[in-house]
Amino acid sequence: MKHIRIALLGLLFLGQMVSVQAQSQPDPILFSVDNDQVPVSEFVYIYTKTNGQKADFGRPSLSEYLDLYKKFKMKVRRAREMKLDTIPSLKNELAGYRKQLASNYLIDKEVTNQLIQEAYTRTQEDVRISHILVKLDANASPEDTIIARKKIMEAQKMLASGKNFLEVCRTFSEDETTASNGGDLGFWTALFPSGFYSMETAAYQTPVGKVSGVIRTKLGYHLIRVTERRPARGEIEVAHILVRKIKGDHSADARTKIDSIYYALKAGASFEDLAKEFSEDKLSASKGGNIGFFGINRYESAFEEAAFGLFEDGSYTKPFETSSGYHIVKRISKRGVDAEDLAKRRLEPLVKRDERFELAKTSMIEKIKSEIGVQVQLDVLNKYTQMQNDSFYTFLWRPSSGRLSTKTILKLGKSREIPVSEFEDFLLKNAGKRVNQKRSNDLVSGIHVLFDEFTKDECIKYEESQLEDKYPDFKALMREYEEGILLFEATKRVVWDRAGQDTIGLEKYFANEAKDRYQWGERARVTYYTVKSSDINLLEDVRKYTKGQSSEKVLKKFNKGNEPVVSARELIYEHGKNPAVDEMVWEPGSLSYNEEDKRSKGWNFMKIEEVLPPAPKTLDEARGYVIADYQDKLEKDWILELKARYNVNVNQQVFESLIK
Repeated sequence: MKHIRIALLGLLFLGQMVSVQAQSQPDPILFSVDNDQVPVSEFVYIYTKTNGQKADFGRPSLSEYLDLYKKFKMKVRRAREMKLDTIPSLKNELAGYRKQLASNYLIDKEVTNQLIQEAYTRTQEDVRISHILVKLDANASPEDTIIARKKIMEAQKMLASGKNFLEVCRTFSEDETTASNGGDLGFWTALFPSGFYSMETAAYQTPVGKVSGVIRTKLGYHLIRVTERRPARGEIEVAHILVRKIKGDHSADARTKIDSIYYALKAGASFEDLAKEFSEDKLSASKGGNIGFFGINRYESAFEEAAFGLFEDGSYTKPFETSSGYHIVKRISKRGVDAEDLAKRRLEPLVKRDERFELAKTSMIEKIKSEIGVQVQLDVLNKYTQMQNDSFYTFLWRPSSGRLSTKTILKLGKSREIPVSEFEDFLLKNAGKRVNQKRSNDLVSGIHVLFDEFTKDECIKYEESQLEDKYPDFKALMREYEEGILLFEATKRVVWDRAGQDTIGLEKYFANEAKDRYQWGERARVTYYTVKSSDINLLEDVRKYTKGQSSEKVLKKFNKGNEPVVSARELIYEHGKNPAVDEMVWEPGSLSYNEEDKRSKGWNFMKIEEVLPPAPKTLDEARGYVIADYQDKLEKDWILELKARYNVNVNQQVFESLIK
């Protein structure tokens, strides 16, 4: 039932939240149900979300939806009067929804959405960059770090004094592949590989011709110079023919071969056929040379420039050279940058797996800490640490803090005091993290690392507890969930359950209001015969005998042995419900065509025993339809009862102001 409720919440004015901005202007009341007031912002949000592109704010549309929303609010009011909001199971269900929503909402609001927007904006542009690199291992000693830092600062100082970037790069850069060409890395587009978010940020934030400040990546220290920007190229799908260069004095043979292939193309030969026959890229040759879609920085520059230099599908390049050999590239198709919605959906999982996500999450937590105020009770933490022994780093460890368990170990804000026992619960639930600390930390350091993780978790929980106060859209979302749950439960009790369980009421409704509504059309009572034999003569004997005999006699005549040869079952079909029966002549004794039964290697056919005239359905025959209609009646009766119970007032002036 809970899964049904979740599905129906979407129909009961629930759904994915669009941002409800905090009201900078007065929020007038559109209507009230007794003392329950509905502000215009709530109605506009619900109306817009539910109607989507059809939300034209015309009088007919607004009037229709206002009527629906008044009924909704009356039902919610009645649900509260029925004390449904005090039922423990429903309160727990709402708490579960809130926990699920809050855990995603805060991260999405403060981290994910901002990173996706940042990444999407960056993917609209390709950036050409050069760099000066001073290598430094991620786990370098302090001494090595100081040396590397001093070297990159010296390079920065020389650039600031006006020295040429190429000259400084050749002097200082430890990137052997680019130092001689001024550190040129070519064009890049977001997202940069994981571990290079700082380089990506420098590339997109530094003006053309300027040099960034010193940045750190997993390779070491960098200075980034932006040399060019252009609109993002997107992705291109190509096929290619490759002739590999031969070592020694025979490279001219490879050039001659690629030229002859090119002349064959010019003469009208098929690119795909030539690729299959001559291309030495074995992975793509069998596919006519197709290597699929790719973007920038997938292949070396010469290949990329040749491919993106083709402006029409089906066009191909002249032979050109790369480090792999000689190529001819054919453009198959081109796709530009994805539309914003599609691009953001594609970027979301990439962003969440990238280092930037953890960096932004850490930044968010530090911001929360500074806003709410965090006080670690170091004396308590130290006492707790001293009580631990080597068993702490095993799965057998259990809390043993005794009287210390009630002592406050962490304070958040002015009111949240967290005892040692809650830290111990964290340690138990994160046994894997606890045991793994032994690899890199002694006991004291390990406990402090885990306590830092605990503090971060508690800060997020604290912030989640404040969501309704800080974010009006989250408050509105929780209101929708709560009212949806109450509406579901009230409707279930007043309408759905009653319709299925009120036997006397259902019978009375059927007899007095609905009996003539449910009618059978013309029907045929049919015997469905199966002859389990491929002997066509036996089939014909059975068909002839069924003409004037009952199914009992047919079975008695033909089923002489242990294994029955003929089976029969009686069915009733309404006219228009079964194509095979509809094709038959509707009169007693009429037989259908034979139908081969491949499973039993036999045959099936039907015989009409009786044609039944139209007739009323009994309650049992129409029960499903009757219950559905009875639910509709109970719903209408409930609305009339609510209208009589509550005083609903609409501020007509406010309503008129909504009409466009």
